[in-house]
Amino acid sequence: MTHLLKPDRQSDFNETGVYWLGESNTVFLDPVRMLNRSYSRFQVSASAYYTRFFSPRSSRGWKKRKRKEKRKMKALNERELLAEQRHQEKRSILLRAHEALLGDQRILDIIKNLRNETSLAQERFHANEVSLLDLGTVYQSPFYHITLSFDHHFHLNGDPSIVPHCQKSSVLLFNNMVANETNREGEAEFLDNNYIIPRQSCFYMSDLEHMHNLIPAKSDCGYNLIVIDPPWENSSARQKHRYQTLPNRYFLSIPVKQLTHPAGALVALWVTNREKLRSFVENELFSAWGVKQVANFFWLKVKADGSLISDMDLFHHRPYECLILGYCGVKDTEVSTLKSIPDNKVFVSVPGEYSRKPPLGELLKEYTPGLDSARCIELFAREMISGWTSWGNEPLHFQNSKYFLHKSLQEGGPK
Repeated sequence: MTHLLKPDRQSDFNETGVYWLGESNTVFLDPVRMLNRSYSRFQVSASAYYTRFFSPRSSRGWKKRKRKEKRKMKALNERELLAEQRHQEKRSILLRAHEALLGDQRILDIIKNLRNETSLAQERFHANEVSLLDLGTVYQSPFYHITLSFDHHFHLNGDPSIVPHCQKSSVLLFNNMVANETNREGEAEFLDNNYIIPRQSCFYMSDLEHMHNLIPAKSDCGYNLIVIDPPWENSSARQKHRYQTLPNRYFLSIPVKQLTHPAGALVALWVTNREKLRSFVENELFSAWGVKQVANFFWLKVKADGSLISDMDLFHHRPYECLILGYCGVKDTEVSTLKSIPDNKVFVSVPGEYSRKPPLGELLKEYTPGLDSARCIELFAREMISGWTSWGNEPLHFQNSKYFLHKSLQEGGPK
């Protein structure tokens, strides 16, 4: 696959979803275009992806929170002071990235139209979506099956023309590696819900207790790129019932070393701006995983008009998140032989649904050790990408067909 981190700016933006902002260390991303690289017959619905920050109302929430914080702000404790210091150290970098965005009228025009597509997108929504998260906890879960439909092509009776053939199979849904090894996306059906499975991808749906089943029997089948988006304890997620969260100590048992390829792996960990989490990662978690930190990337979130989703200095609602990068299984003497990872790179995008991260995997492949064709896995995944293994208790969440359009029914699409 063509590398996406290349300096020839915007010429391939429609295909890649990656837009370099001048000579800065800042890149604008359209996750919809990026995800669509995994599909040929379907495309991710922009209307379904961008469900927030496309109306004037979206600016009211953070203004209210800012006024509320001003009323309640007390003297900062030691941990909060450390968080504020960390924020001030990165503030100028993030503001320069935002200025680079605001100074590029072409990309501002593109942002305004990210959500534009035909009304067919809305026709795919239905109200009967099952909760895979809940079903995975019931006693019947080991017996649930999912029906897969994959297109295969073959030559009939020596005829050189290619004949399509749809092959269906029923496999266990939970605690089982489910793969699409074909070169076309497949479809799956479970309890009257349809899911789109990217080509050359697989998922393993289980809870943390069964995660050890991911460890490959042969070490050379390990992974060179490991992206992790843990369900950190979060009062907002808990109050709004967005997803289940776990105490920090649970993440210490993630078998990062055992998942790592003998040539080593680049580990990319998403964290929020809570100092408790940053301290835990830097002082305990990476050490337990055998990971040495090498760089930080930042995801800066903007609205449809290019403005930040919240004030840069709003203490409890910063408009950015951090991706901490480190190497596992790579000796210090070998790090210098790898492509240098630029620290403080900023990725800008309009956020999708709550907790949904932009798909940075293809951008990270530039820095993976070992194989030319990296083996990639995402832990705590809620969607799938072509060529990747996705593990979590709901990796099919954003694969539901309601988030997609069928290209044969869709006219136009993102421009």
